[in-house]
Amino acid sequence: MKQISASLRPLSVLLLAVFLFQGCKSLNPLCGSARPSPSIASLSVQSITFAQVQQGFLLTVNGSHLVASSVVVINGTKLPTQVLSDQQVQVTITTAVISAPGAANVEVTTPGGNSSDLGCTSGGTSQSLVLTVT
Repeated sequence: MKQISASLRPLSVLLLAVFLFQGCKSLNPLCGSARPSPSIASLSVQSITFAQVQQGFLLTVNGSHLVASSVVVINGTKLPTQVLSDQQVQVTITTAVISAPGAANVEVTTPGGNSSDLGCTSGGTSQSLVLTVT
């Protein structure tokens, strides 16, 4: 009987950690690597013409905490995103995303990490920056 209880001790500690740290995001040791919320500081340009959009404009977004799963969102539409580094991502803007001149809200979103059922809901959405299309 002593052998069985001794072999269950690590399992007891693991279950205690799950219940104790649930919802603590990056503090939960079962979360693995935490994904911080992205932050954006600037766009490669603040204003472009609608003619540039029609041709397909390559926009660079500068910030921090950008990871391989980060995605640029323009006016609520997620775009195929090329992550250049933890500080830069790029997207091509076309008329499929911006159909007329005006203001476009640009943000970056990073999905949460693995094991969201264990309280590992890191990730998030950056603040918005405005891209003006004339």
